[in-house]
Order: sequence, then structure tokens, then C-alpha cells
Amino acid sequence: MYGERGIYMINQDNIKTGGIIVAAGKAPKRTKSDPLLKIGSITVIKRIVLTLQRAGISPIVVITGYSAEDIEYHLSDYGVIFLRNEDYENSEMFDSAKIGFEFLEDKCDQIIFTPVNVPMFTPNTLIKMITSGAPLLAPSYKGKVGHPLLISTELLPSILTYKGPDGLRGAVKNLETPRKLMEVEDEGIIHDTDDMDRLDSLLKEHNEHILHPFLRISIEKESMFFNSRTKLLLMLLKETHSVRNACKHIALSTSKAWSMLNKLEEELGYAVVERIHGGSKGGNTYLTKEGLEFLDKYLEFEQNVRKYAEEEFKRLF
Repeated sequence: MYGERGIYMINQDNIKTGGIIVAAGKAPKRTKSDPLLKIGSITVIKRIVLTLQRAGISPIVVITGYSAEDIEYHLSDYGVIFLRNEDYENSEMFDSAKIGFEFLEDKCDQIIFTPVNVPMFTPNTLIKMITSGAPLLAPSYKGKVGHPLLISTELLPSILTYKGPDGLRGAVKNLETPRKLMEVEDEGIIHDTDDMDRLDSLLKEHNEHILHPFLRISIEKESMFFNSRTKLLLMLLKETHSVRNACKHIALSTSKAWSMLNKLEEELGYAVVERIHGGSKGGNTYLTKEGLEFLDKYLEFEQNVRKYAEEEFKRLF
């Protein structure tokens, strides 16, 4: 069952914000660049996921490369989508970023982007950024620019076609839209894992920022037959029309996925997916009209529950 650690928050004017975490570089275990390095009791990459979820950012895409299987297993219960950079050894961070940008381009209005080695920015900083209305924004602390970066998806075509020097930084400088800076009281935006002593000193404060209620939402009869992992499976099927491809993005075996789909259809009493066999690629799988309606209703239900839970948590605690 997926651990639902994210807290739903409504973005300004219902703007949908996705997130990208690049963790594809070659980072040997127990080094400062390892996404699975712990700060406090949790890893660097899990801390960033929790922070993005705390600000209501969804979907969250993690770009993997080196140690992809370890990272995917580590985050398999956190409701994130995995995309692999298969050529990570011969590519730069910008190449990994492009993989995420291409996936999210038509799925949200703006994107929060961060490399995995900057783990201590706070949810409050993210909320200020995603409600700013700026198409291109970076936070700064005492005049020093840091991470993450907010990018409107309207700017992605220009970024994705950029062929010049300096990677993402060069692509951003090349845009006609100027980058805006937002001064924040968040020292975590400027420190990466090369400065572990300073990150350790920010740990207690950061843990306070990610304090949240823990929700697991599921639908059950005699047993559970729909939860957030099933939800992600349906969402990815809607996108990819392939169980195999959907499974690649959520660290799930195809046999387990079909078992989940069969159980869902049995309990609901109607077909959720339509299987079209044949063809050179083995056919496709589509959500039926009833499956799409069920997914839409569940997403609305989940949104309302999270909104209520957040309001009650704030009121009582």
C-alpha cells in the first residue's frame, strides 16, 4: 500500500504544479552525492519528495540512472513516477532534466525542478514560489541564488530545443522571459550535500517544516482493492496505453499490475480497462469510459479528503 505522505494544498487559481528531481548521476554509495545518503533518519531523496508532497506538488517525477533499481525500491511506496536516463554515463544533468520536462509538458502548468543534492529547502518556500504567478522563478537567500527552479510549461519548447552551452543554465539565460528572483528566509536553498555540517545544523528546523498528518486512502470491501498505487497505475495507463510501460514508471511487475486490475474489475463489477491484442508491439490497454469516470471521481474524492485533513490538522495542531 502506498504511504500517502503528501498533504493536499490548492495552488493559486488552481494552477497544477509538477515536480522533477534529477538523481541520475553516478554517485557511489556513502559519498556526499549519493541520493540514498541519510540526513537525520531519512535519505536525501526521500526528504525532497516529502517536501514537494507537503507543498501539494503532483505528479513528482524522479529521473534515475546509476543505482536506478535501489532508488526505485526505496521510493516505491511514495507515489512518485520514475523515468530512467539509460545513457546517464554519457550525458549531463540537462539531458536528464529534458526527460522530465518532456514527460510533464502537457500534464501541468508549471514545474518545480531540483537536483537531488539540494535537500533542505522548505515547503513554505515552494508554496511562495508556486503561488507567485511568475513564469520563471528562483529563490534567493541574502542575495545568493539557490534551488529549486520554477518553470512555466509554456517555456519548455524553447528549453527542450536549446543546443547551446551551459546546459539548463544556458537554456534559461537564452529565454526571452527573464528569470525573476524571490528573496526567502530559507537557508536550505543554497546548501548542497557538499556542506553536510551546515545541512545537519538545519535538520531540526527542516523536520518541523515537514510535520504532517499521515494519510492512507483506500477503497475496500472485505479487503482493499484500490489505493494510491492502483491510482498511479490507472493514470499511467491513461497516458501510455501499456501495462508494461506503466509498470516501468512505478517499480511494479506486470503480473502484479494485472492482478490489481483484475481485482479492481471484480470488485467494481465492470471493465476498467480494454485490452486490444495483436500488432507488432503486442497490443495496447486503454481505460474504458467507466474506468475513466471512476478515476476522475476518485481523484476528486482524494482531493477533498486531503483538503479537509489539512484544514483540520492546521486548526487542531
